[in-house]
Amino acid sequence: MFGFFKKKRIPEFDFSALGVDMHSHILPGIDDGAPTVKESILLIKRLQKLGFQKLIATPHIMADYYRNTPDTINRALDLLREELLKQKIDIPVEAAAEYYLDETFENKINAGNLMTMGKDYILFELSYINYPNNIKDIIQKLNDKGLKPILAHPERYPYLYGSIENFYKIKEYGCYFQLNTISLTGYYGKATQKIAEDLVENMMIDFIGSDMHHLKHADALEKSLFVPALAQLLDDGALQNKLLC
Repeated sequence: MFGFFKKKRIPEFDFSALGVDMHSHILPGIDDGAPTVKESILLIKRLQKLGFQKLIATPHIMADYYRNTPDTINRALDLLREELLKQKIDIPVEAAAEYYLDETFENKINAGNLMTMGKDYILFELSYINYPNNIKDIIQKLNDKGLKPILAHPERYPYLYGSIENFYKIKEYGCYFQLNTISLTGYYGKATQKIAEDLVENMMIDFIGSDMHHLKHADALEKSLFVPALAQLLDDGALQNKLLC
């Protein structure tokens, strides 16, 4: 009998027009992302293949779990850059951070020395369980410091799902939104996918990022290139990733 081979679909576009992936966990051994330099390189090669021309690593900073500092992050960045140079992989990699809005975040803001990207953009995330009652004050404080807050993956906070107005309210506080691209594939479940699609439809997304931790995320990111909502996002021309070049 003759075997039949399914032809692999080829996407009609990639992320080259976007340029920058501004949310990833590709630095080795400092959070729940790439555990080793070898794994970091594998993830970077996949991101390159998908068209990205610059990567901004954003390791977690959490008070009681990932106690990263600019020093620990920059040392991991140096280690990764040395390996990229050694392997002659030509792609710029920078580092910022993904700050968790915990009891120490306000103190970090007051102290300064926050790790930002582009012209003073700062990425932060929320609890997946409880709505932070101080979010308006935190966003205001960041703005008062001349920083531009970006809320990481708003589509992943279930307590916001009740109404699109919950998202509008946070944006009105003076905050940008960053969507995890793979949310549009259903990677985090149908409810998250639906909210992600609603945010795209309502033109509320300012940045998209891979939130790359491991190779399963790379597979999902490749799958996202076949999702109509991503094509819509890229066609609208409203995404601001290129400002981080």
